[in-house]
Amino acid sequence: MTAKKMNSLQAVNSALAQAMAEDDKVLVLGEDVADREGGGVTGATAGLSTRFGDDRVKSTPISEQAIIGAAIGAALAGYKPVAEIMLMNFTTVAMDMIFNHAAKLRFMSGGQSTVPITIRTLTGAGWQTAGQHADHLEGWFAHTAGIKVVAPSTPADYKGLLLSCIQDPDPCIFIESAGSLFIPGEVDEVATPIQLGKARIVQEGTDITIVSWSSQLLRCQAALPALAEAGISVELVDLRTVSPWDREAVLASVVKTGRALVVHEAVRDFGPGGEIASTIAEELFGQLKAPVRRLGAPKSPVPFAKVLEDAYIVSPERVAEAVKALMA
Repeated sequence: MTAKKMNSLQAVNSALAQAMAEDDKVLVLGEDVADREGGGVTGATAGLSTRFGDDRVKSTPISEQAIIGAAIGAALAGYKPVAEIMLMNFTTVAMDMIFNHAAKLRFMSGGQSTVPITIRTLTGAGWQTAGQHADHLEGWFAHTAGIKVVAPSTPADYKGLLLSCIQDPDPCIFIESAGSLFIPGEVDEVATPIQLGKARIVQEGTDITIVSWSSQLLRCQAALPALAEAGISVELVDLRTVSPWDREAVLASVVKTGRALVVHEAVRDFGPGGEIASTIAEELFGQLKAPVRRLGAPKSPVPFAKVLEDAYIVSPERVAEAVKALMA
C-alpha cells in the first residue's frame, strides 16, 4: 500500500475523496465547501466539488441549523452526509438538531431509522481565536447517548477514523483540533478505516499511564523526553475516540503501571477526564499506587491575550510536573 507524507488537513481531504469515490451516497455540505468559495475555511474540501460535482459538494448558507437539518434529512433518505460546522462553538446553534434529532431518532424509531451523519468541526486554543471559537466541547457530546465522539491526533488517524465515521450508521462528531492540523505524517493513499472505540498505545512504559487525545496528546508526547531523563517510564495512551472510549486498553495499561494521569484541553471541571478517572478508581482501587489525577483547562472562556491563552493551555511542563508529583 502506497504511503504519502501529508498533514492532517490533507488527510481529511484524502479521506473525503476516498469515501466519495467508493460510495456515491457520500455527500459533503457546509459553508464555503465548494471550490468556487475556496474549499472550506481551512481548505479541507478543496478540489472535491470539481471532482465529484456540485450535487455532492454543497456550499450552504451561513446557518448551522440548516446544515445539520439538511444532513439529518439526507441521512434519513439513505445518504451519508459529511456536514462541516466551521468551528466547534458554532455547533451550539444547532444543538436541538444534534441532541434531540440526530442522536435519538434510531432509539425513538425502534431501530428502524439510522442517522449516518458525520459532523466535522474545528476547535482548539493556541491561535488567539478567543472565547467563541476555540472550546473543546467533546464532553457535551460524549454525555449524549447515540453520538460517537472522535478526536484524532495524527494524520493517519485523521484519515482512518474519518473513514470509519462516514461508514458508521450513527451520528459522529469528528473533532479537528488546530494544534494537530499542520504536523506531517505518513498516510496511506488508499487507507483502511480505523475502528472507532479503540485506543492507540503511543509509547509503552511501566511507571505511569497518561491518557489523552487530540492536540493535547501531542503536548503530552512533548513531555516524554524530560520524564525519560528523570528516569520515569511513561505509557502514553491516545484515546482516539472519546465516546465510546476504550476502557479495556486504559484499564490494562493502569494495571501494569499502577498510576494514571488523564489530560485534556477541555475545561477540567465536569470534563470527560472525570469519567475516565472515576472508572479507573472504581475498577482498580486496590491496585493503584497513587490517586488518579486529572489535568485540564481552567473554568474560563478561552482567553484572547496570548499570555493568558498560554497559561490556559495544559503545557508539556505542567504534564511533567503532574507526573513527577504522582511518582513522589
